[in-house]
Amino acid sequence: MDAFQIIGPVMIGPSSSHTAGAVRIGRLARAILGEVPCRAEILLHGSFARTYRGHGTDRALVAGLLGFNVDDERVREAMELAPREGLAVTFGEKDLGDVHPNSVQLNLKGKERAVQVVASSLGGGQVLVKKIDAFTVELSGDLPTLVAAYPDRPGVIAAVTALLAGAGVNIAGMRVSRQAAGEKALMVVETDQPVPAGLVAAMRSLPIIERVISIDPV
Repeated sequence: MDAFQIIGPVMIGPSSSHTAGAVRIGRLARAILGEVPCRAEILLHGSFARTYRGHGTDRALVAGLLGFNVDDERVREAMELAPREGLAVTFGEKDLGDVHPNSVQLNLKGKERAVQVVASSLGGGQVLVKKIDAFTVELSGDLPTLVAAYPDRPGVIAAVTALLAGAGVNIAGMRVSRQAAGEKALMVVETDQPVPAGLVAAMRSLPIIERVISIDPV
C-alpha cells in the first residue's frame, strides 16, 4: 500500500473509498458505456450497501455518471442535478459474491447502447472494474485504456499490438476475456502513453473489430 492509498486524493468527502472511489467508478462506467447515460440502476454490495446513504456513496456514484471529478463541488448536489441532466437513477442492494466489500453493479442505458459494469473501491480513491457485461476484466482507470470487442479469431491481438507498437505506444497491461472459443471476446489494454485519435480510428477500421472505446485516466 502506497501513501496515496492511505491519504487518498483531493476530494469532496467524507471517505476516499465511499466517495472518491465511487466517483471514479461512475466516471469509468460512463466511459465504458461510451455515451451520456440516461438511465442507471445501481446495485450496491457489502459495505457499500450498508452505508451508502450516510457516506454519500449514492451521490458520488451519480456524480461520476454525470462526468464530475472527485474534487467537484457539485458532487454534493449530484442527486438533485441528475434529473436536470436527463439521468434517471434507481438504487438497490445485491450480493455480488466473492468481491471486495465496497463493490457495486451499474446497469446503464444510453440512447444507443447499454452496459453492465461491476467495480470495486479499494481504498484511497483506487478502483478496479471487474466485469463488463459477461466479461471478466481488470481496469483501474489510472492509465489510458482501450476496450475492444470482437469475435475470437486468430491474429486479432497481434493486429492490435502491431498498431500500438507502430505508433510507439507501450502496453502497460492487457487482459483478454472470451465467452468461449470462437465466440465474443473483449480486450482491455492499458498503455503508458495516451493513444492518438488516429490510432483509435485505425483500430476501429480493422474488419474484425466490432467496437473500440478509448478511456482517458479518471
